[in-house]
Amino acid sequence: MVKKPASDPTRRSEKSRRAIYDAALALVGEVGYPKTTIEGIAARAGVGKQTIYRWWSSKADVLLEAFLDLSGQTGGETYAIPDTGDLAADLKAVLRATVDELNDPRFERPSRALAAEGVVNEALGREFVTKLLDPSLRLYAERLRAAQAAGDVRPEVDPRIALELFVSPLAQRWLQHTAPISYGYTDTLVDYALHGLAPR
Repeated sequence: MVKKPASDPTRRSEKSRRAIYDAALALVGEVGYPKTTIEGIAARAGVGKQTIYRWWSSKADVLLEAFLDLSGQTGGETYAIPDTGDLAADLKAVLRATVDELNDPRFERPSRALAAEGVVNEALGREFVTKLLDPSLRLYAERLRAAQAAGDVRPEVDPRIALELFVSPLAQRWLQHTAPISYGYTDTLVDYALHGLAPR
């Protein structure tokens, strides 16, 4: 009699985890955050809800981890902002890629859901900032520091404040639907941030 190889619980758990990620992102995209439930995620993923509660304490936690995983799969924030020697061009290129991501339905719904929940759920909001936003902002700050070293940005400028001149308006316009986001918009943000508003 041939013995069947023992099943690998690690592999089985990873398959379940991946199914839960996919189910959470799909559901929040279809029905929105308020109508997404642990029961719905479990049914969609083909697992028992106790499996989900073994790994996460809430649907917000599931969605945050699923979204972080999605960001990682697509490159997320694991790369450095390019340094071609042209700060404006480098920032414009990265912000254009951000526009593409924010307009991608795979990212848009979960991003909005997490941002909205983070306003009322302080713990989740802090985790969202720490795990997702801060790594991205650090990349902008590093690129601005390199520009300072090259003499392209005044040495007394605080990079963390400076990056908000183009990142924050984009986030606000996107989150509040005040107007469409586009390449032209982010290019203009960079021009205004780097050159100011006074006559030259």
